[in-house]
Amino acid sequence: MTRADAGPRVERGLPMVLPGDDPAAIAEAAALLRAGELVAFPTETVYGLGADALDPAAVARIFAAKERPSFDPLIVHLADALEVGDHAEAADASDPRVARLAARFWPGPLTLVLRKRDHIPGIVTAGLPTVGLRVPDHPVARALIRAAGVPVAAPSANRFGRVSPTRASHVVRGLGPRVRLVLDGGPCRVGVESTVILLAEGRAALLRPGGVPAEAIETEIGPLEIATPGAPGSAALAPGGSGAHYAPRARLEIVDPFGPGAAHRLRARPGERLGLLATSSAGAEAARAIGGPFAAERLLAADGDPVTVAAGLFEALHDLDAAAVDRIVAQPMPAVGLGRAVMDRLRRAAREA
Repeated sequence: MTRADAGPRVERGLPMVLPGDDPAAIAEAAALLRAGELVAFPTETVYGLGADALDPAAVARIFAAKERPSFDPLIVHLADALEVGDHAEAADASDPRVARLAARFWPGPLTLVLRKRDHIPGIVTAGLPTVGLRVPDHPVARALIRAAGVPVAAPSANRFGRVSPTRASHVVRGLGPRVRLVLDGGPCRVGVESTVILLAEGRAALLRPGGVPAEAIETEIGPLEIATPGAPGSAALAPGGSGAHYAPRARLEIVDPFGPGAAHRLRARPGERLGLLATSSAGAEAARAIGGPFAAERLLAADGDPVTVAAGLFEALHDLDAAAVDRIVAQPMPAVGLGRAVMDRLRRAAREA
């Protein structure tokens, strides 16, 4: 969208949407961040709602815009892995496992939770002594952070608990005038949030599955503790750790079309608009054979490839919401590799976490 197109949208109360590959747009967004305003920008995972991580008042605007509870910490985005030592305690920043993971997976969808230095405001970390840091793998995101000259705190650019945005249009639809400017970088490549790993004080724990499979991380640094959902403090350490999260407006149910009792759960009730979210062609065919009729369908990957499924998951949920379905039945997939992240998001959307 051009600036000429964006102008009238501001008058109607919607944010400016500017092309992320325009240096002038990057400069404008960076100036807004430095002034304490909110800017939405693309990453390889989802679109983030950014503020200067060192400005408590600006960060507070994130919580207000998202209606996000203050106990949920934020991830701080950096332009370069060399900046970790600026914001994490020396003992954690110099942990050789940090260097190994950064060399392998950064820029990329991996967040490392380390003990924070004192200048990181408590509002960013929900009062915790740790902070999540990552270097996003998107040229627009890194250009914005460099131009702003500050670390950028950024959760997903949506209202709390709703489906994460993977296109600029999702941000505009979900947040409207709550954000000043959206940098449009096209659709997100990975499509699910970052994997979150706790490495503070020598620990190595998986707090949230995401865009980097846990198995790949274990290849680099050895076995991970698996944080138990609902265990004291486990959810609080990771962004997006609350149970009901990533939820579409329609009620979502996870139904295996090949499992017992599937026929009953896959049938539309009288007057109900039923949506189907299939992770494979075989699953879609099985669901149609025993269920329906479906008012809307989305097939994420014909062959069930978890990378393709993850990349399209949130967009498919946005599409099914736009189709005004009353209920969504979602096909599960093996919780291995990126499939673990997909199933985590589906369980949270179904409020099964």
